[in-house]
Amino acid sequence: MKKSILFLFMIISIVALAQSPKSEKVKYVTIKQKVCPNQKGFQLVLKAIENDSRCPEGVTCIWAGEVSVVVSLYKESKWIEDTTLVFSMKNEEDNKKWFSKYLSEKQKNIKSLRIIPYPKEGIPIDPKAYQLNIGYYK
Repeated sequence: MKKSILFLFMIISIVALAQSPKSEKVKYVTIKQKVCPNQKGFQLVLKAIENDSRCPEGVTCIWAGEVSVVVSLYKESKWIEDTTLVFSMKNEEDNKKWFSKYLSEKQKNIKSLRIIPYPKEGIPIDPKAYQLNIGYYK
């Protein structure tokens, strides 16, 4: 009888602990290649893509590649500086720290940084189509 109760208790504990935690909602901010006039606070603008060496979809690569971008920083619609950022696995945390300095308080908990569109084999990307998506926990 004791073994049955112990076994039942273990099963209930395993089931209770195996429940997945509440998923955190992720929202996105899109940084485009244009300046919005008369905006208060900091504004980020994707000025240029200097280099896109990411491995295209449909191709097997040894190296995942990286994207080098120039981001313009404005405050109260006045230009402050241009910063070159390299998006790769090794400097993802540095990029998150840089962006969190200029995002609003509710957007500072950054989950992901992505440059879109992602390259596809044999399909050129129009330079005007590039955007930067910043995913943050709500």
